[in-house]
Amino acid sequence: MNNPAGNAQRQGVQKPYEHLYIYYLEGVLGPIARPGPDYLGTWEEEGHSFVFFSRAADQSMADLLRSHPRASLIDQYEMSYAQWQGTQPAAMTLGSFQITPPWLVSGSHPDQGPAPHKLILDPGVVFGSGTHPTTRDCLEGLEAAFAEAVPGTVLDLGTGTGVLALAAARLGCPRVLAVDINYLAVQTTLTNIRLNNLGRQVLAVQGSAGNWHHGNVELLVANIHYDIMERIISTTDFAAPKRFILSGLMRSEAREVQRVLLQRGARIFRQWTQDDIWQTFYGKIG
Repeated sequence: MNNPAGNAQRQGVQKPYEHLYIYYLEGVLGPIARPGPDYLGTWEEEGHSFVFFSRAADQSMADLLRSHPRASLIDQYEMSYAQWQGTQPAAMTLGSFQITPPWLVSGSHPDQGPAPHKLILDPGVVFGSGTHPTTRDCLEGLEAAFAEAVPGTVLDLGTGTGVLALAAARLGCPRVLAVDINYLAVQTTLTNIRLNNLGRQVLAVQGSAGNWHHGNVELLVANIHYDIMERIISTTDFAAPKRFILSGLMRSEAREVQRVLLQRGARIFRQWTQDDIWQTFYGKIG
């Protein structure tokens, strides 16, 4: 029997970092050798980099910048882990899912709580602990989709920490592909795949969501920026028969997405609205 709690203990999971030391750079570093013992990872986006350490690392950063003369330090920050994540990750139940940070998992009682689907989620320094309204709605969308029929394949675009890909696997999908353009997000998802012992069902890869082929996917999940969403729903691939869960949309963006979906012959089964801001669609095309 799968025991994700025991697997978490075997991974030697530590409690979350007390503080984060974040160096904000202009420029992209690309693959780098580990710049110090307290290095946590690098988030790169739109020509900028955030380099994370669990302790102050001014000397390590100075050495790194000397070897990357095209990058320059813009600013540096010290903050608590909870400040970075917006809240301290905690155990929570969302629908049929019980999501627990690995440092709170009890090896002797791995299945506490009423929720039947257990997930261990270490967000690291990537956003996506399960608390965002769009994540909650996507999880509810997954439950609705799987209640109708278990898909043989799920594609999760913009996977982040991998929480939606892992949830799809827990609900019974045998083949889940988790895609993110950011290497740190993919590393985080790979960690969570291992923690949950889901390596036979979930594969995480680095790639651009807007360019990913999804014509043969049975369920497409995309909780992603509007500009990428716009590209996804305009592709020939999207016209192929599939169900979809689309989220990460604000009201004006959602109206435009809904217009395009209906224009392309899609049926929208459910729509969620959170805080009168965030919108999520579950439907089918083809």
